[in-house]
Amino acid sequence: MQVDLASGLLRDVAQIASPNCDARPPGVEPDLIVVHGISLPPGEFGGPWIDCLFTNTLPCDAHPYFAEVAPLRVSSHLAVRRDGAVTQYVKFTDRAWHAGKSSFEGREACNDYSIGIELEGTDTLAYDGAQYHTLSLVIAALCAAYPRLSADRVVGHSDIAPGRKTDPGPAFDWPYARDLIGRACARLIRT
Repeated sequence: MQVDLASGLLRDVAQIASPNCDARPPGVEPDLIVVHGISLPPGEFGGPWIDCLFTNTLPCDAHPYFAEVAPLRVSSHLAVRRDGAVTQYVKFTDRAWHAGKSSFEGREACNDYSIGIELEGTDTLAYDGAQYHTLSLVIAALCAAYPRLSADRVVGHSDIAPGRKTDPGPAFDWPYARDLIGRACARLIRT
């Protein structure tokens, strides 16, 4: 995987533009990666619903839960499906609306300086091996493209919005993910 710095896009992945983004503050480059978990409806996987949520086209009548979340104007830079397929919604050069009220190391408004990656999953069901593999490759590509990012600047949504958010949840295997990310970054440096 590789980031095209001119366009702010990840090469060779599906692209669906979300209107739920805006410009990063002047002079701000990404220096944090936030991992999220999402399933629509809750606990169900597959289907077009994540794409619909991030493009403001989620049909309120398709599921009772959708009436609650359809009015939200949210997005993420990327989503990684259960099978490891990646969709990009927002250019990395832009601010996606994924973190909400948040702070990291005393710095507020994480959307300003972070890249959001949604994993299709829940707090309580194990994530798929393909997702961990893809996540590690994506993060290695981001670290190679943006010098302020590194493997140790990867956190969960729960880390930047404690008490408000729990994702990616206890089912996410952080030690395994960090090991894969470290190895993917080391391989990229060697090549």
